[in-house]
Amino acid sequence: MGIMSTDRIFMQRALFLAALGKGRTSPNPMVGAVLVKQGRVLGEGYHRRAGEDHAEVIALREAGDRAFEATLYVTLEPCSHYGRTPPCTDRIVQARIQRVVASMADPNPLVSGKGFERLRQAGIQVESGLMEEASRILNEAYLKFITTGLPFVILKGATSLDGKIATITGESRWITGPLARERVHRLRNEVDAVMVGISTVLQDDPQLTTRLPSGLGKDPLRIVLDSYAQLPLDAKVINPSSPAKTLLIASASSPREKREDLQRRGVEVWCTEEESGMIPLRPVLKKLAELKIMSLMIEGGSELNASALQEEIVDKVILFLAPRLIGGARAPSWIGGAGVRELKGSYSLKKVSLERIGDDIMISGYF
Repeated sequence: MGIMSTDRIFMQRALFLAALGKGRTSPNPMVGAVLVKQGRVLGEGYHRRAGEDHAEVIALREAGDRAFEATLYVTLEPCSHYGRTPPCTDRIVQARIQRVVASMADPNPLVSGKGFERLRQAGIQVESGLMEEASRILNEAYLKFITTGLPFVILKGATSLDGKIATITGESRWITGPLARERVHRLRNEVDAVMVGISTVLQDDPQLTTRLPSGLGKDPLRIVLDSYAQLPLDAKVINPSSPAKTLLIASASSPREKREDLQRRGVEVWCTEEESGMIPLRPVLKKLAELKIMSLMIEGGSELNASALQEEIVDKVILFLAPRLIGGARAPSWIGGAGVRELKGSYSLKKVSLERIGDDIMISGYF
């Protein structure tokens, strides 16, 4: 039959539904499904969180017996294995669906190709690849996590036009406007964890929580890199009113008594070995992945940002650029470290996009 003109309309709806699960499905992907027969939507759904019903099952339940010989639009290949829930392919076959249109195959080795094969064996027509790029962008964190075993890392910053993140006195509130700051909270709502260095905590004392106008935001895991366990016991990042945990990553040589004081305040503490006075980031990522942390946003100062780039752990950059000039040779820039000696050694972004947010500009791109 091939892809038809109306298929794109229903897949757009499925992608919209999938996006409703942002920040809630980890370590699962976001998936949306729409069940259609003779141009009429019979059922739809999206995966709300790990452990709950998948999008296809919700759509099929809503449609009931009407699903017979219908077309199912789904943003990702249906699963064919037992996990926390039974295989979606079995439910699709039992409902006697006539056709499945999927946006992309699932790279998860437990699924990849097997879901499509199961459906075809049952006589169901399968089409794949419709609006695949949009689906890949939506699930970019899942795709990185499932194929590499590492979290998807976003490097986020907010600077003046001349690249400064604070004045020479350290003042940084607020370089960007309220709409840009609200967008940052929406980003926190969508990631599993945020990371800062101890210098940022000592300078700004951030909460690192999600504060949305609706009040429905989800706080991410808050990670502080702190070699010598300098985190003050009254720091806002140790926030008893938030259900989110705070994780301190310190050097094994840091004061044991201070680490124990922090643990009594509810802070989880990891000890690691230093390299040249710095905590290496790649081993941290591997350990976070073991905890099913699928996405991480770094909101650090110039030195942490430089380390993340030097260790090549960054997948995506999001920079909020404010229409102001700060100046000052000693005012901190967004990226510190030694810098590159030649332009050919600079970090180049691909797939760059710009968005106007109030008076500010949000620039995003990928490595």
